Amino acid sequence: MKKLLYLKDQELKQYIEKIFVGYRETVSDAKKILDKYSIGVAHNKVIHLISLYEGITISELLMKLKITKQSLNRVLKDLIELKVVKFKKNETDTRVKHVFLTEEGVRLFNEIFIVQKKRIYNAFLNSESSEVISFNKVLKKIINEKF
Repeated sequence: MKKLLYLKDQELKQYIEKIFVGYRETVSDAKKILDKYSIGVAHNKVIHLISLYEGITISELLMKLKITKQSLNRVLKDLIELKVVKFKKNETDTRVKHVFLTEEGVRLFNEIFIVQKKRIYNAFLNSESSEVISFNKVLKKIINEKF
C-alpha cells in the first residue's frame, strides 16, 4: 500500500495505458456484431445505458454520455431505423421522452453483452475476491461516482 503513496508519473502513464487498452479490447470484442448492424461504439454505449436504465430520459442520456444533443440524435436516428429503441412521452410532462429498448433492441443488447461479458467474467474469475472489490472501488473513484 505504501507504494501507492509514491507512484511515479511513468507508473501512472502505464495505468492510463491499461485503461485505454482494456476499453479497446472490450469494445473490439463486440465489433463483429456492431459491424453486422452497421453501427459503432456510440450506438453500443446508448444501447447499453438504455438496457441499464429502462425508461431513461433523453436529458439523462445526454448527462451520462456527456455528448451533444446533435450527436445523440444521430445515434438515436440510426437505432430507430433498426427498430431497437422506442420512445414514450412522460405522462405529466409531454416534453420529456423516455427511451426503451424494443424486443429487437433487447436481443441486440444481449448479443453484444454475451460477447463482452466473457472478457470481464474471465478476468474476475481469475482474480481474488479482494482484487475484484478493490478494482471496483478504484474504478468508482476514477469516474467520480458517489457512493
